[in-house]
Amino acid sequence: MVTTYNIHDAKTHFSQLLERVQNGEEIVIAKAGRPVARLTAIAERPARRVPGNDKIVIHPDFDDPLPEWDPDYMHPEDPMHEAIR
Repeated sequence: MVTTYNIHDAKTHFSQLLERVQNGEEIVIAKAGRPVARLTAIAERPARRVPGNDKIVIHPDFDDPLPEWDPDYMHPEDPMHEAIR
């Protein structure tokens, strides 16, 4: 359920609004009748990442020189095939 409060009421009853949000309610704060903010509960935070626990594989040939580029390797229907000749 969404309930709308004007800024003055939201400031006056902020702690009560936070309790309602913690109980699953959504609160909209309006200025001159137009919604400007929404109070919603924050979902549980994801587990904190620990540096160095990622699974990364670096192959032994990672920094070997790249083979020469062969323009004949391009597909004959590639639009750039003729442009590079």
